[in-house]
Amino acid sequence: MDFPAELELLKHTDNVNQLLARYGVKFSIYKNNQFKEQLFPFDAIPRIIEADEFAYLERGLKQRARALNEFLNDIYGSKAIVRDKVIPEDFIFMSKGYMAECDGVVPPKGIYNHISGIDLVKGKDGKWYILEDNLRVPSGASYPLIAREICRICCPETFRDIRIDDNRNYARLLKKTLDYVSCGGLSVVLTPGRFNSAYFEHSYLAEKTGAKLVSGTDLVVEDNQVYYKNYNGRKERVGAVYRRLSDEYLDPMNFCKDSLIGVPHLYDAFRAGNVAILNAVGNGVADDKGIYYFVPKMIHYYLEEEPILQNAPTYLPFYKEDMEYCQAHFDELVWKDVSEAGGYGVVFASKMTEEQKKDFKAHLDKDPRRFIAQDVIDFEDLDILGKDGSRVPRKADLRAFVLLADEAMVWHSGLTRFTTKPDSFIVNSSQGGGFKDTWVLSR
Repeated sequence: MDFPAELELLKHTDNVNQLLARYGVKFSIYKNNQFKEQLFPFDAIPRIIEADEFAYLERGLKQRARALNEFLNDIYGSKAIVRDKVIPEDFIFMSKGYMAECDGVVPPKGIYNHISGIDLVKGKDGKWYILEDNLRVPSGASYPLIAREICRICCPETFRDIRIDDNRNYARLLKKTLDYVSCGGLSVVLTPGRFNSAYFEHSYLAEKTGAKLVSGTDLVVEDNQVYYKNYNGRKERVGAVYRRLSDEYLDPMNFCKDSLIGVPHLYDAFRAGNVAILNAVGNGVADDKGIYYFVPKMIHYYLEEEPILQNAPTYLPFYKEDMEYCQAHFDELVWKDVSEAGGYGVVFASKMTEEQKKDFKAHLDKDPRRFIAQDVIDFEDLDILGKDGSRVPRKADLRAFVLLADEAMVWHSGLTRFTTKPDSFIVNSSQGGGFKDTWVLSR
């Protein structure tokens, strides 16, 4: 779908990318003890979603986020879903993301997944499928935000001539969420520092929401109250912490004792009900790739509704019948290691050598809980601009953002990621992918 104004925008591609570089729109990778900071490639051809189609997605995304929040309240509370044998007990408590320290601790307003980043693809059959739920520290909203902002500067006529939902309200939605759960005082964005992969986003969202950008050394806990120490030593009460570091590094007194980036006793203040932590500690159990299998059952169980959006067809080798299916159809499946993220640990059986298949099956037999298998969805290609200026098709997904406050709110935009490789299905930025703006057409 092309619009004349969209085609006009494409003439400014180089200017847009130059400004993105000037503003430091980067994605950093720290792996194998090496730090690599790189630009996050932007493609000016937008993904365009019709208003009615997005309204359908919006209903399904709200439903899913609500069910996941109910699950987290339940699993750290009465555990009814386990008692009623909807999800096997050992399957949950074997999850790397389950944190026993959170048992019986209820976050302010009962909200765990304040910000959910839900990844979807649109199959060539025209149906949308959920690939995974990101409920710990989902990132990516800042990139389409600043890209749209820069595109407006470079080619303002584009956004005068096309009716597109304005995406600049993300900061307002995030601030509403922070304010709704705050226990009184400042809101802060807690960053592990500039070597984090999404440091640009931390600073950008802090600026846009009016929150303080802080590191662990800027906060102190006294008498189970959290305070921000400003430049002259004056302390100000903190009511909400939008944390951008993993659970285990958040508080060295309660979790990983070797953490140098956390805040001692922060979780004690949270447990006492004196500060909100966004997203709540312990959410990892709900974005476990194995637990993903059960989300449609959660929707039935907690909401008594039919799921609006479907999972990709998924199999759990943990179950005998699924293991038998996986063994019989091994070469047709994509395998995912539930302990990995960022596109790592994803392997297509059809591309394995016989030796690799043998090694993988040995790991699978030893620890079936560690893996899920999915049918390979031939999801849609979107055009990107090639190096010579021509259009070339590449696989692309969509990360949608759902925020929970007094209501569920879906941002009318999203992060569209694409692979730069013609034969790849892996779109993650950590794997060299790029991103696009997502235009939701107005009614």
